[in-house]
Amino acid sequence: MRIETLDLVIIVAYLVGIVALGLYASRKEKNTTSDYFLAGRSLRWPMIGLSLFATNISTVHLVGLASSGYKDGLVFGNFEWLAAFCLILLGIVFAPFYFRSRVTTLPEYLERRYSPASRMVVAVMGIFGALFIHIGVSLYAGATIIERFFDLDPMLSIMVISLATAIYTVMGGLMAVVVTEAIQTVLLLAGAVIITVLGVVALSAQGITTYAAFEQALGPQHLSMIHAEGDYAWYAMLLGYPVLGIWYWCADQTIVQRVLGARTERDAQLGPLFAGFIKVLPVLLMVFPGVMASVLFRDLIGNEPDQTLPVMIEQLVPVGLKGLLAAGLLAALMSTVAGALNSASTLVSIDLVGRIWPKTSEEQLVKIGRITAVIVMLAAMAWSTQGKHFGGIFAGLNQMIACLAPPITAVFLLGIFWPRGTSQAAFYTLLGGFLLGIVVFIADFPAFGFQLISQQLGIPFMLQAWWLFVICCLFFSLITLMTAPPKPEQVDGLCWPNPLAALRTEPVKSIRDPRILALLLMALMFTLYWFFA
Repeated sequence: MRIETLDLVIIVAYLVGIVALGLYASRKEKNTTSDYFLAGRSLRWPMIGLSLFATNISTVHLVGLASSGYKDGLVFGNFEWLAAFCLILLGIVFAPFYFRSRVTTLPEYLERRYSPASRMVVAVMGIFGALFIHIGVSLYAGATIIERFFDLDPMLSIMVISLATAIYTVMGGLMAVVVTEAIQTVLLLAGAVIITVLGVVALSAQGITTYAAFEQALGPQHLSMIHAEGDYAWYAMLLGYPVLGIWYWCADQTIVQRVLGARTERDAQLGPLFAGFIKVLPVLLMVFPGVMASVLFRDLIGNEPDQTLPVMIEQLVPVGLKGLLAAGLLAALMSTVAGALNSASTLVSIDLVGRIWPKTSEEQLVKIGRITAVIVMLAAMAWSTQGKHFGGIFAGLNQMIACLAPPITAVFLLGIFWPRGTSQAAFYTLLGGFLLGIVVFIADFPAFGFQLISQQLGIPFMLQAWWLFVICCLFFSLITLMTAPPKPEQVDGLCWPNPLAALRTEPVKSIRDPRILALLLMALMFTLYWFFA
């Protein structure tokens, strides 16, 4: 792609500005664990919601959703719209306990609910998730963009992005991450609107002016959100996505860390619900452009779906706006990587070092967190070179989540709804499920030249996640019934007595009640599914 001088100036100025903003936002933060890892517990709900969205919608999603729209159509939009239901769970069911317990990390919550052993296992799994899923795949997505724009070697691209991100993340902590993410959310959505509008204009120029004409130009089911068969059939999404989504949105430190930094319980609840409303937009502004590209630029993209978004920017966007969009893509990548780095450093400092050596000072814990961020970044850089083996960024991301999420989802979900669940059940479910997930991932990793489970056995990764979750739930339940129940004081204030208790905490007093807003969000999502199905 030919990059004009004006675009290049905009890109460089924007990236320098984002780094400077991140450092400036954290200038008053003290060298304490609460300030560095939780932004001093001062976050309000708008900032939490925007930050949740930005951490999720990074370059991985912008590139990956367009790529998936190009290959498979709107069906990949289910990963966005189903997320709204998981955000409702986070805001209504999980956030109250997280906030009231005043924990710094989710593994710390598990220690209170179950045992120190469970805390250690989840902390290690969280570090793996940050390294392999949030950072590694994100770096590969960013390298794809930079290679297309500047014809730079992917490894060099990864090194440049990593250095820029590490500067303000290592120095500034969560406050730097959240402030930059909030601004990037607005810019990302503006850029997505520009791409979508220009795509519609390009379709009109080719004589495709009606929805019926557009549908005729596409393959079968390309504009359908619900498929009857295939890897993303409706039943696979219905069973598999909650397993992935509850881990990602409700039990993953990288995401939930923003909720832990909330100023009030109401902020902790409204932030996720606000993010749920924003999650309506990616299907229309990020998946749909990829569908348009399958009509407009199939000859240019061919069998390289991850080039969908770069090609659209190259072909549709004028000088000046092209630089702004490219800068926004890179900044989005930085926001996700920054959030995951902060999460990994928190887990290592608080849950591993702080737990094993409890006399470690807060200044030493912050220093260890900074060193951890650098080490995790280097390891993720090495892993990111494997992104090309997944046949699509977004598919590869979710394939990894499908192997990691089931035991964590099972332990958190059963732990918060079933007071009978025991510490032994949690520990052995986490450990056994983690090892089983590794086996499944290795058996199905495309880089090895064969995919035993998805190809030989015909079980797509969404159903793999479901069956792993079922196994973990059975294992948890069996061990629970074989061991002594926890004492009432061990679970008091850490779980709901029954699944409906979260809705009956107190009378509804106004429309601003989180439960009313959750019902409105659910009504909106059901309406959208009815319309687009």
